[in-house]
Amino acid sequence: MTFPTTGTTAPTPAALGTAATTPDDGPRTTPDAARTAAFAAAVAAQGSDAPVHPQGAPTYEGARLPWNVAVDQRPAAVAEPRTADDVVAVVRAARATGLRVAAQGTGHNAGPLALQDLSDVVLVRTGALDDVTIDPERRVARVGAGVLWDAVVTAAAEHGLAALHGSSPDVGVVGYTLGGGTFVYSRALGLACHSLVAAELVLADGSAVRASADENPELFWALRGGGGSFGVVTALELQLFELPTVHAGMLLWDGSRSAEVLRTWATWAPDAADEITTSLRFLNVPPLPELPPFLRGRQVVVVDGAVLDSDERAAEALAPLRALEPELDTFARVPASAVVRLHMDPEGPTPAVSDSLLVDGLPDDAVDALLAAAGPGSGSSLLSAEVRQLGGALARPADGALTHLDGAFLVFGVAVAPTPEVAAQGRADAARLVQALAPWSHGRAYANFVEEGLDPASAYDDPTLARLRAVRDAVDPERRIVANHPVGERRAA
Repeated sequence: MTFPTTGTTAPTPAALGTAATTPDDGPRTTPDAARTAAFAAAVAAQGSDAPVHPQGAPTYEGARLPWNVAVDQRPAAVAEPRTADDVVAVVRAARATGLRVAAQGTGHNAGPLALQDLSDVVLVRTGALDDVTIDPERRVARVGAGVLWDAVVTAAAEHGLAALHGSSPDVGVVGYTLGGGTFVYSRALGLACHSLVAAELVLADGSAVRASADENPELFWALRGGGGSFGVVTALELQLFELPTVHAGMLLWDGSRSAEVLRTWATWAPDAADEITTSLRFLNVPPLPELPPFLRGRQVVVVDGAVLDSDERAAEALAPLRALEPELDTFARVPASAVVRLHMDPEGPTPAVSDSLLVDGLPDDAVDALLAAAGPGSGSSLLSAEVRQLGGALARPADGALTHLDGAFLVFGVAVAPTPEVAAQGRADAARLVQALAPWSHGRAYANFVEEGLDPASAYDDPTLARLRAVRDAVDPERRIVANHPVGERRAA
């Protein structure tokens, strides 16, 4: 399998005045200061002014922090490219000085990366690649690697279009899409990775390529849900949808109603039309003054989502839930741009710990287990114990490394973790939730919601994993690209 490239050929290490080294599979140690200094010099030697922050530099601590500030990632150096050419320079310089490269936009899913040895890794923070261009005729958004979903949603809405965005406005588009991507449009329109039209990326040898159905099609297939193991993405093109308005909102009850709401929703959700995508959450809301009064300091149960149908059909579909007489009901026709904040996910850097699993159903005994682990009176410290409704288009295979999501529901527990002690308790409570529902899981994992190390065999079947490894063998035989959930890692001898 080969991949034709575009752009210029990567310079040899000798051309940059350094010696080449190949990373091995043994343990790595403290970053080599001479090597990181050589890396910074090699970046500048190519005419790039991308900031480089090696360990020990005054700017390093701020540059290395991910969005999830509970994660302690310590790469050898951090680079902040401003252009795609800067990314080429960074990757080439890393190769020339024997360093590996990991790309990161926001760092929402930084935990698995930090568990790896980063002592010979340059962390490429892509936040400055923040251009968004909408082509309303083709209904395509071209977004830089550092773009957040809020910017895409806002720009697309000016043309009556919507993207398959996530539940938080400040999640990065690239990481979310490469890993799959699911939220309130998913049961009708599928995973976000299947809306990928093309990708521009820099491979491990420093060459810039484009991948689409017609260019480098195997690489394109791998990028549609196979994660970040194949290169440093500089831009994506995404299909948009004609959705100027959406019937969306939330239903809210006091936490004391959790059992009856969960039982009703768990029975209703599997038979709901594909046009409906919802999630149910038990929320333990802290008493923070900036929160709205209806949430502040309360335990509540919330169902939120969207119905991609008429208002009349939406009212019919939601009737069984409304029969439970929620104290708050915001479902209505709203601009599509409003949906990106529907889930009320925290914005800005946040310390968090979490766990997740996919389950095949929520029969009565599973509901009992969920309530015991995370419902009122459980003692759980989780900010949110969430169950997302799957099925519909999410269950129908489409072309890409991640063809579909197995299971009827995604269970996800997350806790805010401002101190190590609180983090430990939150991690234990998230694990307790997952373990309680484990009897109803088939063992598959959805990588975008996994904050620990992941065996890729739990995310992909054997033929898919073999194909992903073949793609990586073609584009990165030396394993210089480091991903939070890597595929095709070199095995120890």
